[in-house]
Amino acid sequence: MILAELFPYADIVYNVLMVLYILTVLAVIVVVLSENRNPVKSMAWVLVLVLLPVVGLIVYLIFGRSLKGMILISRADLRELRKLNVFPEAVKQEKTLSDSSQQLVSLVNKLSGHHMFVGSNIEVFTTGKEKFEALKRDIASAHDHIHIQYFIIENDETGAELIELLIQKAREGVQVRVLYDYVGSFYMRPRVLRKMRSAGIEVHPFLELTFTQFAFRINWRNHRKIVVIDGNVGYMGGMNIADRYVIGDKKWKPWRDTHLRITGDAVAALQYSFAIDWNFTTRKLLTSPSMLNFSTTAGSDSMVQMVSSGPTNRWNNISIVFFKAITLAKQCVYIQTPYFLPSESLLKALQSAALAGVDVRLMIPRRSDSAMLRLATGSYIKQCLLSGIKIYFYEPTIMHAKVVIVDDEFVTTGSTNFDFRSFEHNFEINALVYSKAFNRQMKEVFEKDIEQCTRLSLGKWKQRPLIQKALESVVRLISPIL
Repeated sequence: MILAELFPYADIVYNVLMVLYILTVLAVIVVVLSENRNPVKSMAWVLVLVLLPVVGLIVYLIFGRSLKGMILISRADLRELRKLNVFPEAVKQEKTLSDSSQQLVSLVNKLSGHHMFVGSNIEVFTTGKEKFEALKRDIASAHDHIHIQYFIIENDETGAELIELLIQKAREGVQVRVLYDYVGSFYMRPRVLRKMRSAGIEVHPFLELTFTQFAFRINWRNHRKIVVIDGNVGYMGGMNIADRYVIGDKKWKPWRDTHLRITGDAVAALQYSFAIDWNFTTRKLLTSPSMLNFSTTAGSDSMVQMVSSGPTNRWNNISIVFFKAITLAKQCVYIQTPYFLPSESLLKALQSAALAGVDVRLMIPRRSDSAMLRLATGSYIKQCLLSGIKIYFYEPTIMHAKVVIVDDEFVTTGSTNFDFRSFEHNFEINALVYSKAFNRQMKEVFEKDIEQCTRLSLGKWKQRPLIQKALESVVRLISPIL
């Protein structure tokens, strides 16, 4: 009444705004449906828009838009990088692989371009202490350039020690370039960045958030972890730069993760991936011949492909590779992942494999660093157990490894979690390794981890509290957009 006296047209303005809002929501729903996304994901967004007035629209504008077809790097720049990075063709060696592996090779060739690296040496790290000791040794011996890209670089003991080493190398004349994800490394202190830049380090954030660009960038994160040293040593995997992987934190022992040190021709693919992200961020091309110092490691029979994936790709590259590998499995599928939020197709692939007699094992952490993702993961467990998938809870600490092992020849590991965010929203990179020896090595690691796990039974899982079941069901509805 008072409002009407102060503003006689309040009711009219309110009704007009409501009509405009409803029309906007309907228009957004039409856009969501017209994009022909996964029906489950489309329905999740429709529910958010309908059930959460105003908030749902804001959430969609920030997290719901698709970047399919967006150009990260100009075609001219991409041609220049491809001229510099002439990947080898190993058709003769590929024919020695199993039929299943040859199908995967062909798939990746279609997705990422024809490349197969033969003879690269791969060292596996399962503890942060081993990985960072090796990384610091390699950085200390660098003489030309160091390229570093991480989702998270923490301002803790591990981060500070590595940054000081990079500053020292930059002052020695080594070209040091650093990319960090703006959101993942949000707490990188300005004084640390100034110190790095004053020493000659080129350091840039990936998709920096500003007030005007917040809604257009926050949902698209670069989750890759890549290091290239002098063009002949590369690192990639799941570990960020943080104490949690080395000494643990107040809540957890050191996180269990998997990381690779690679020497040989396969480093070219890591250099190429870094160069594309560097060009997108800085608009500078990395074309120095000194960056191509690759030398095949004699005596190794490993065949390696690198596959990158991101929200701008036409296909969800790594998700498609996972699906194909699982559907080709004849003996076993072993998976380690911190979060298990599979698409409907991947869930059906795993269930079909298990029902057909394939030994399907899923290892996830007992406790998670995200309560919501833990609940979302829990919503899939019953369906998995009913189909015969064996589920193991890793007990000592957070299981943060991202590994898929199939049969006796194929392994993939890298930065990709088994969830919607990694498959659709993050920029990721995985190594695909075709090698019976490497497969055996990774299976031994998996079996060793099982010794610290508790296998989950269907009967035990059904006994969890009713409130937990209810929360899992609710979070499951929005799991495609988490």
